Amino acid sequence: MLLLLAIVWGSSFILMKRGMVDKATQEAIFNNNQVATLRMLLAAGVFLPIGLRYIRIVKNKQMFFNLAGVAFLGNFLPAFLFTFAETGISSGYAGMLNSCTPIFTLLIGTWLFRQPLIKLQIFGVLIGTIGIIGLVNGVAVVDTSGRWYHVFAVVCATICYASSVNIIRHNLGHLKPIQVTSVAFTFSFLPALVLFFIFHVPSTIATNDYAPTALIYISLLAIIGTALAVLLFNHLINRSSALFASSVTYFIPVVAVIIGYLDGEIISGMQVISMIVILLGVFLANALPKIKRKSKQ
Repeated sequence: MLLLLAIVWGSSFILMKRGMVDKATQEAIFNNNQVATLRMLLAAGVFLPIGLRYIRIVKNKQMFFNLAGVAFLGNFLPAFLFTFAETGISSGYAGMLNSCTPIFTLLIGTWLFRQPLIKLQIFGVLIGTIGIIGLVNGVAVVDTSGRWYHVFAVVCATICYASSVNIIRHNLGHLKPIQVTSVAFTFSFLPALVLFFIFHVPSTIATNDYAPTALIYISLLAIIGTALAVLLFNHLINRSSALFASSVTYFIPVVAVIIGYLDGEIISGMQVISMIVILLGVFLANALPKIKRKSKQ
């Protein structure tokens, strides 16, 4: 499940890019806000009938805010942050920065949800942080203007993801993954529908010659890369742990970089080395502690 998610989400970055710019002509199609809006509207539309069926699980304010947190921190806000980021950095680099998620998952789980943190996990977080610093310093951006804003957008998105993962694991673990996923996306439907018209998506579809092709990429991004992938991800959280599930982002950079390279993007040696350092941090924070515990048993 982890590897399948890595492949699906690793492909998402290039699908966002193809929704915004035509590869052959480099003509702009949908802007970043329009791509994010379409992504959320289509994904929410897939789950709307199921979400309306399960909406009865929202029985109090606490449940409402937890599910709203998953909806907007886990899906809605990151969709807009990532498309904005890809207006200034490559899809491969966006995939690499996404590796911040497990680190923030561990920290948020410790600070806000009182999850125990062992020494090896702290060491792994430090190693991963060093790797992220190396990635930032080795960035090769598409547009040099405002690049720190683009990097910061991805970091904010990973904090949102990390918060959502912890909410699902610690506050919504008693619910079925299909319930959490469908109701959370149902919460996103009306805001996405409003933005659909605010951002003039219909006029772009009607007037841009490349819009039909771009819609195919965005539909794949929304239905497979968002709706079905989030459902699978929530299953993974339910069956394992927040840290293990968020570890999918350690594999995503590999997929994103390979796809980006095949698509003509350039990756620097510094970025490759930094990615290896991040993977080492993952192993120390996630896998090695489990191996230690098993050996003691």
